[in-house]
Amino acid sequence: MFENLTDRLSRTLKNISGRGRLTEENVKETLREVRMALLEADVALPVVRDFVNSVKERAVGQEVSKSLSPGQAFIKIVQSELENSMGEANEALNLSAQPPAVIMMAGLQGAGKTTSVAKLSKFLREREKKSVLVVSADVYRPAAIKQLETLAAEVEVEFFPSDVSQKPVDIAKAAIAHAKLKFIDVVIVDTAGRLHVDEAMMDEIKELHATVNPVETLFVVDAMTGQDAATTAKAFNEALPLTGVVLTKVDGDARGGAALSIRHITGKPIKFLGVGEKTDALEAFHPDRIASRILGMGDVLSLIEEVERGVDQDKAMKLAAKVKKGGNFDLEDFREQLLQMKNMGGMMNMIEKLPGVGQLPPEALAQVQDGKMTGQMEAIINSMTKGERQRPDIIKGSRKRRIAMGSGTQIQDVNRLLKQFTQMQKMMKKMSAKGGMKKMMRGMSGMLPPGMKMPGR
Repeated sequence: MFENLTDRLSRTLKNISGRGRLTEENVKETLREVRMALLEADVALPVVRDFVNSVKERAVGQEVSKSLSPGQAFIKIVQSELENSMGEANEALNLSAQPPAVIMMAGLQGAGKTTSVAKLSKFLREREKKSVLVVSADVYRPAAIKQLETLAAEVEVEFFPSDVSQKPVDIAKAAIAHAKLKFIDVVIVDTAGRLHVDEAMMDEIKELHATVNPVETLFVVDAMTGQDAATTAKAFNEALPLTGVVLTKVDGDARGGAALSIRHITGKPIKFLGVGEKTDALEAFHPDRIASRILGMGDVLSLIEEVERGVDQDKAMKLAAKVKKGGNFDLEDFREQLLQMKNMGGMMNMIEKLPGVGQLPPEALAQVQDGKMTGQMEAIINSMTKGERQRPDIIKGSRKRRIAMGSGTQIQDVNRLLKQFTQMQKMMKKMSAKGGMKKMMRGMSGMLPPGMKMPGR
């Protein structure tokens, strides 16, 4: 996410970070590079112009505190202006209405609207503890209704059936009436998309909006369309009173132009990011955290939140108690840790939120990115007998050959896994000792692929 922009800005800002003072000349020179980086990231021209002017105004000859060097002060200003352009703070959904609170989803065809309905349903059910009903008012695509029904079952929320012979307004009214009878907290209405903005589409969606009177009207848009995403959002905002934006396919967007342009052009906040295909791949949008990631400073707060959500607390407590009592951390435990990591979106999802990740070797990052490492390790452990998983020291030559054949890997892959397991085992022992956390952080580098070190080390 934002890899190109992060790389370009990091290189540009590194040049000024060592300067003894900020002058109009060196600020101008750096801002020329910043302007090019933003334009290459497909950020809208008015946004780039205002951003550069704001930074220049704040940077030249002021805002340099004693605790910061001039170069650090400049980077702080850039970070602050990035946050301002994206909206400063997270704006949560406003669901403080007489139940059911109605959320209407709008957008063009192919933007990921129906998938976003499912992701948002799961988000509300699991994190906000809300009961949710979803309904499709897309009477033009029977497949869209079926898709939503399938996704609703997957995320365990109620689905209200609809039919292509019905009118969208009648479908929505019936769904809301049903939700009132069942005391459901939230109704999410999935609307029809089109390949482009047209008058008939806008008239239909205006009528639907007037009928259901939603507390939230969210515009779903594909991040990979860059500044076009902001232009489309503006067109919808002129027809509908949008309350926010859901930016999808962010994991495939290396530029970041949409995230930086939408708020400035529409005046509406980005409320969520779609960061993958799975139904749990939805993140609340925090401008300060995104600005930090764009500047290569990581996003530790989001990482902590993901760990808290993804880790099975009961299993973690049992493992901690086992290790503390002197119990042996075995390959069954190691496999459990791999599964927990997979639940949190995989190692790459975690690593990219660490500070300085842009400085890691590309070949090491590529190995993590394709998910090869975790899947391969899991396959190797699954090919072992229960006795081998409990006593890894018995795994020698012939056993290694059998495990490699059974998992479709090479003997060196088995050796690598056993080496990483041994490092993890030592790390778990250090955790149970005094000062365990610091020792654990030092030991974590052994868990990473060859050529990769913990950022900042």
